[in-house]
Amino acid sequence: LFQGLNFSLESGQIALISGPNGSGKTTLLRVLSGMNQAAGGCVTWRGEEIHRLNPESQAEITYQGHLDGLKKEFTVEENLRFYQTMSNSKKPLEGLLEELRLGPYRTRQIRYLSAGQRRRAALGCMRIKPAKLWLLDEPLTNLDTKGAQLVSYWISEHAKSGGIAVVATHQRDSLIQTATIEIEL
Repeated sequence: LFQGLNFSLESGQIALISGPNGSGKTTLLRVLSGMNQAAGGCVTWRGEEIHRLNPESQAEITYQGHLDGLKKEFTVEENLRFYQTMSNSKKPLEGLLEELRLGPYRTRQIRYLSAGQRRRAALGCMRIKPAKLWLLDEPLTNLDTKGAQLVSYWISEHAKSGGIAVVATHQRDSLIQTATIEIEL
């Protein structure tokens, strides 16, 4: 899908990946996460090949794909608690639920939420993880204006606090002001 791609990111930087459908945005994120193997070249995290990372280094990377990854029969709160437990996070859920505007829906099963509410819940699960590198595939999909502004703010604050983000998106204009580099596929 792509070749000759070479870039590196430092703490506080954001890469924005854009391009038409089928150009390889999702594939690139999956390669960066280690879920897919690159046909050539290599991906490294802190000098180590992505496929050879120890569990502690792997925990520094989070991938949020375009599918939500939520248990449909669990409530919003149960999904958030599950991700909190799996990532050994101490991040309090109460503030996050309010920030996501999901407080009133905390006991509602995911299957009964709108597409935008499901997206916010999935991004909330990603936000719980104490990861240094965020790999986000179309994070603004199905979000209303306030939801998109919140996610854009999170990405910006993540970078300001020393985090790194790689964001694949069709909604380039909503995120370009935060990008350090832009990769067009």
